[in-house]
Amino acid sequence: MKSPFLFIAALVAGISYMVSWTLPLPDAAAIAWKGAGVGLLATWASRQGRTTDHRLLATVLVLGATADMMLEINFIAGAAIFALGHVVAVVLYIRNRRPGTGVRDAALGALFVAGMMALAFHLASADWAPPVAIYTLFLAAMTASALASRFAVAAVGALLFLLSDLLIFARMDLIANMGWADLAVWATYFAGQALIAFGVAKGLEPTR
Repeated sequence: MKSPFLFIAALVAGISYMVSWTLPLPDAAAIAWKGAGVGLLATWASRQGRTTDHRLLATVLVLGATADMMLEINFIAGAAIFALGHVVAVVLYIRNRRPGTGVRDAALGALFVAGMMALAFHLASADWAPPVAIYTLFLAAMTASALASRFAVAAVGALLFLLSDLLIFARMDLIANMGWADLAVWATYFAGQALIAFGVAKGLEPTR
């Protein structure tokens, strides 16, 4: 692994963001702190190699960090940026799909996407259910393609990312008053992004 201290700095920034919720910070500082963890993961990823796949990984993480911050300014715009990041991630994972994947895997992936869209629709509040289902199309496609890729660690990260967003949708209604929800959303999200970054970068290392 190149630049290990940068990866550690990313983890510190991402984990410590939860502390910012208790501090009287200016909005700009809180937003910057929110984007710092994944932003540093993007910087770290960009230093792991110069291949197209490394660039795709860094792009996914840059879009993720941008979306993290944009959500605090305009929720729809932030979600759109995340959706774009999911499209880039799908390209990355399809380029690195496991040997032997075929029509059966594609069919299972399609069923998975449909199931997650239905689940998200029912978890979200009534007024948000349609756009949430549309966004989940991109999110679940990213997760399904990660599960079909050769990056096992990143696939776990993608599942955590999916879980985080499902918790966000449930927080609109079912768990709206649960004190643990915010903590669970951020913890699963950032852990997911960190595992995606590490898992893909590790998988792209040349075999010795």
